[in-house]
Amino acid sequence: MFFGRKVSHLLDFDAPNADEEVAEKFRQNTSTLSISGAQFKQSLILEKNKLRLTEKGERGRYILKPVPLRPPFGRAGQLPANEHLTMQIAKQVYGIQIAECALIFFKNGEPAYITKRFDYSAEGDPSSSQQKGTSAGEDKIDQEDFATLSGLSKDMNGDEYKNQGSYEDIARLMKMYVPAYPVEIEKYFERVVFNYLFCNGDAHLKNFSLLATPNGDHILSPAYDMINTRIHIPSDSFFACRDGLFSDDYETESIKALGFYAYDDFYAFGLRIGMIENRVVKILDKYRTDQTKTRDLIRRSFLDEVTKTDYQSHYEDRLKMLNNSFSKKVLA
Repeated sequence: MFFGRKVSHLLDFDAPNADEEVAEKFRQNTSTLSISGAQFKQSLILEKNKLRLTEKGERGRYILKPVPLRPPFGRAGQLPANEHLTMQIAKQVYGIQIAECALIFFKNGEPAYITKRFDYSAEGDPSSSQQKGTSAGEDKIDQEDFATLSGLSKDMNGDEYKNQGSYEDIARLMKMYVPAYPVEIEKYFERVVFNYLFCNGDAHLKNFSLLATPNGDHILSPAYDMINTRIHIPSDSFFACRDGLFSDDYETESIKALGFYAYDDFYAFGLRIGMIENRVVKILDKYRTDQTKTRDLIRRSFLDEVTKTDYQSHYEDRLKMLNNSFSKKVLA
């Protein structure tokens, strides 16, 4: 997280809801951070082994997500622990490459989620490369999310622009822009399955990105913004993309009969995006297996006891759904 430095898990400033003066400073900081999303976010800089809010002209390497000031959803206080847990399950259980992250705490003990930006070069000392006067973009890595690659924007397409299309549409764009498509599409497939298994109803077009490599081509960026949205919005949809898995109004016989996405749907999805059948089966077998380490991470997480129980219940429900097969033969 911190370039090998020892950094305290306690910030030396208050949470944004501590008082109005602190909240206003956070709002000003947020306005300079060009990262989309409904969550309240701040940019941080690492200076002499301490994290602080960036000031005008500085470029932070860290994004801080505190508990929202005026959340439009329930259990807002569990949001940092929820995102941290979900990201760690992705990394530690399923081997998904993620944006490095941690939980950190304000001076008053309130938790926040912190993540290191991956769209800057990892080389060099961040304490010197982020100071005022540093030429903008000298170590910035090109990153494009799939809303941008789809030609969609809020101004042109309205507030719901990032929820348009399907996950198959994203795969088609990857085929256009990613030379190592056979390798990268498997990573993408895993993330779609993971998001379903862990009830992430916020995996929209802006939460998938391509990242430039030193060779000038593009690969899938590390995963980010993974969270169990059912904890906060019990009626949240299966997928953020309004067309679901498939383009062209395609539906499997399974979802027509069952009314929810099951093994057959992801099996068909993998084949439709060009994966080899035995790779689709192998990956799905990993995700439809009840993972003991997942339950252990939930138990040891910073969620409160009620939310731990609900998180595990959601996982068990989706596991049953993923193990359901209308045709049966695909599970043989």
